[in-house]
Amino acid sequence: MRNPQAGIFALGTSSHAYLEFDAVDGRHGRDVVAAVASLREPRTTMGGVNLVAGFRPELWSSIDPDGLPAGLEGFNADLAGADGFTMPATQHDAVLWLSGPAYDVIFDTARAAMGALAGLATVAEETSSWSYQHDRDLTGFIDGTENPTLIEAPGFVLVPEGSSGEGGTVLLLQKWEHDAAAWEALPVEQQELAMGRKKLDSVELEDKPADSHVAATDQDQFGHIFRRNMAYGTVTDHGTMFVGFAAEQRPLAEMLKSMVETPDALTRFTHPLTGAYYFVPSIESLLELSD
Repeated sequence: MRNPQAGIFALGTSSHAYLEFDAVDGRHGRDVVAAVASLREPRTTMGGVNLVAGFRPELWSSIDPDGLPAGLEGFNADLAGADGFTMPATQHDAVLWLSGPAYDVIFDTARAAMGALAGLATVAEETSSWSYQHDRDLTGFIDGTENPTLIEAPGFVLVPEGSSGEGGTVLLLQKWEHDAAAWEALPVEQQELAMGRKKLDSVELEDKPADSHVAATDQDQFGHIFRRNMAYGTVTDHGTMFVGFAAEQRPLAEMLKSMVETPDALTRFTHPLTGAYYFVPSIESLLELSD
């Protein structure tokens, strides 16, 4: 079995940055992949920073045709619901997700990575994130309640041995902006109905509405994923970076489709600004393609 990039499971980090890149016109995709793959250190917790690299599925497939999970494709078209709610497609060529104990080391590592990719790829989207009250998002609710344990998670999120893309994983990355004023104007009981959970302890409501967020994204129905969400933004403009991993695209894609079509009550108070899928290959696959 090939080994996953360790940062996927490196819980407990408080500072994060997400850098999404587009290849410079005229540069071959293989050059971009090789340069990203060569950012070996700090690949794991060495130096206090975790670095996870992912690629647009079509780009990775053009270089390693047999190295991608079946059916995986980029977030290439907007998802629109009947009520006009839309999840925008903002697919880019590559992503670097950095996480660590403090933003100064994230800042320095991010600048070094950008320098290494200069002339090959440009930053198209950049977001800095941070943990909020240990495990809550900016709605005040606990995030990732249904996450599998670290022992169980690899079985849900890693492509199994013998399959195309072995040891890799599928990443869905979305930036969700909150309407904080509207959300915070709701009584807690109304917030709980929209979420489908109790706010204090995250216990699932037995009589949750069909349009609650929990009902619309029921992992028992769609399949289990591993979330590494983080808060982002300022006091006046903030939200959630959704960072979800799965061994295949299906559970992630079906959850998004359900949120658009149900509709999901939570989307009345938060809306997505970005949306992209990336294939996060194994360490061995990166090393084989590095400079």
